[in-house]
Amino acid sequence: MTLTLTKQQAIYQHLKERILDGKLPPGQRLIIDDIAEDLGLSIIPVREALHLLQAERLVEIRPHAGATVSAVTPESIEEVFTILEGMEAMAVRRVAKRMSGKLDAILVKLIAQMDTAEHANNVEKWSALNMEFHLALSDATGMPWLREITERALGNWDRIRRHFFRGGSEHRFTEAQREHHAILKMLRKGDADQAEKLIRQHNQRASQHYSLIRTS
Repeated sequence: MTLTLTKQQAIYQHLKERILDGKLPPGQRLIIDDIAEDLGLSIIPVREALHLLQAERLVEIRPHAGATVSAVTPESIEEVFTILEGMEAMAVRRVAKRMSGKLDAILVKLIAQMDTAEHANNVEKWSALNMEFHLALSDATGMPWLREITERALGNWDRIRRHFFRGGSEHRFTEAQREHHAILKMLRKGDADQAEKLIRQHNQRASQHYSLIRTS
């Protein structure tokens, strides 16, 4: 039982990483027999892993059609950022009331590193730091479930970014960085209302940005 679960989790992590980093693109068929053969495993843990990924909306399983990597659509973009907006609105309200020197130092360091990545136009570095910034906010709430949901939504955001970002497309570095600085300023002031307003705008603008890329 434990061995099967370990295999299931290993396959789940393997496929999830490849979906999120774009190596398995939207619409890619996921053939259970082929995956099992490639990994040298039976089809049972593969099937179970695909059901876990289906629960996270990363895979679609249809009767008589099999499994495919979920498409990135206008609706899925809106859904990801709506979830992030709601989770982060709760997070910043809580954090604003209990801002610590330790969290302040973490956020200051991350924003400074993002500023450097922005100036160097290093998309991958900035994006990784951006995820750390947002996860630091959810971590500071002391609410593990909120943190888990936020992490999943951020993973989907990164998949959207990798899928739609093209060389030559304008990345939302400068605007996003101004927003990060403003959010930190309100957290330091303990202004929960303004911090919530800013984090909501931050997610709404990101959603609009990726929706525009999709239609361009």
